[in-house]
Amino acid sequence: MESLFRTDVPAGAPRVTIEFDGAPFSVPAGLSVAAALLAAGARATRTTPSGHAPRGPYCMMGVCFECLVEIDGVASRQACVTPVRDGMRVRSQHGARVLRVVAEGPSR
Repeated sequence: MESLFRTDVPAGAPRVTIEFDGAPFSVPAGLSVAAALLAAGARATRTTPSGHAPRGPYCMMGVCFECLVEIDGVASRQACVTPVRDGMRVRSQHGARVLRVVAEGPSR
């Protein structure tokens, strides 16, 4: 299937290197993580908690949450509103985010 997004970048445009699911990608600087991944050919950035269906960037403006990824160890980051930076480690997110439970003592 052909992408609906433009992936052409002006020659000589500055680039940064990010890692997506362990693979290095050289992407144009100044893009969002979602736009950079689409330009690099990645389509799915997460799977749904129920059914594990693949999902990818959709609205590209922070409304739909379809582009959630883990960035530098922090889960549930919106790829469409997060700018790329050199050395960034991005991982696709599978299912629901795991929440850390903190034990609390009796309330006073």
